[in-house]
Amino acid sequence: MVMPIPGPAVKAAPVRFEFVALVALLISLVALSTDIMLPGLPQIGAALGVTDPNGAQLIVTVFMAGLSVGQLFSGPLSDAYGRKMVVYGGLVIFLAGCVLSIVSWSLESMLVGRFLQGLGAAAPRIVMVAIIRDQYAGRAMARVLSFAMVVFILVPAVAPALGQAIMLATGWRMMFAFLLATAIVGFIWFAFRQPETLTPDRRLPFSAEQIWSGIRQTCGDRMAFGYTLAAGTVFGAFVGYLSSAQQIFADAFGEVERFPLYFAVLALAIGSASLTNSALVMRFGMRRLSHSALIVVTIASCAFMPVTFGWFGPTGLVAFMAWGMIAFFCFGILFGNFNALAMEPLGHIAGIGAAVVGSLTTFLALASGLLIGQLFDGTTRPLIAGFAVLGLAGLVIVAITERGRLFQATE
Repeated sequence: MVMPIPGPAVKAAPVRFEFVALVALLISLVALSTDIMLPGLPQIGAALGVTDPNGAQLIVTVFMAGLSVGQLFSGPLSDAYGRKMVVYGGLVIFLAGCVLSIVSWSLESMLVGRFLQGLGAAAPRIVMVAIIRDQYAGRAMARVLSFAMVVFILVPAVAPALGQAIMLATGWRMMFAFLLATAIVGFIWFAFRQPETLTPDRRLPFSAEQIWSGIRQTCGDRMAFGYTLAAGTVFGAFVGYLSSAQQIFADAFGEVERFPLYFAVLALAIGSASLTNSALVMRFGMRRLSHSALIVVTIASCAFMPVTFGWFGPTGLVAFMAWGMIAFFCFGILFGNFNALAMEPLGHIAGIGAAVVGSLTTFLALASGLLIGQLFDGTTRPLIAGFAVLGLAGLVIVAITERGRLFQATE
């Protein structure tokens, strides 16, 4: 997320429902683009001649690679050229990626389209938060972000079901047509109803040196780099889940038609954790909550490993969902707190610092997440092992970052 340029906000605007709805629509493009096609990955892979059973997972991970690159540049570009111009550019790139995906004739052409979608979706995702901060402060800003958070919770829960309905009714290419139509509506709405919020006198020049300076300062700060590395490591397990979720429910449990339902339940676990975190963080602090959540998800994953090998009988769907509810609830606690802890020392470079933290986190997660997904063997073993191993690695990184003083700080 990009912080506003120092200086007075454009105006102390009242919170408008229309503005909140526009923000929600544009920032939801990321979650919608990731989750809507999960039920259709086997059909897309078959249509594009993918022979590797895990090859279609790249449709998810390549999107996130584009998102990672786009995050790094969207914030600084909006600081230099204004918010609206960068959102326009991002949406145009996203639309081009959707068109290429609709007409794709091979996996390679599909992956180019998906990379463009991720690259373009990064702009509204990052810049819309900057627009909020340009116009609002304090409780009003928190209120707008809280309303937007409801969308973050609901979109992952309903997107797979929506994608499955579209695919069954019209075919998988129409899922990308739906994304195209959604982005066009957002573009027109944004163009006619949202004014520019960053006046020319408050803009900063864009340069490669500015980005490099942000990378150097972020990586040079023990807390910022440590929590960025920890977030990227742990987030890799979640990327592995996203890329292989459809195969897990279909192949390991035979739940093809009800996959969207089970996916929604686990998505809501993350959403409920976000709400719980907002209620508890002022009392217990970011460190105590996130450290506890990381320990719980690691222990739960290590404890579940024998079950995946059948040491206590076959791995049942009920047992997997019980583990998933615990794991994803903990992830809901981790996501926001680790990001906030990484940003804590970067207040003097908040805009570029947020871009660097977000981009590095996604880059780091892609490598391990791709590995977990490609190791899928028809069972839950690679996924659970990935959660356990990456959880342990995250604990080591956090312990080193905090010099072994876990739980002692109350921030």
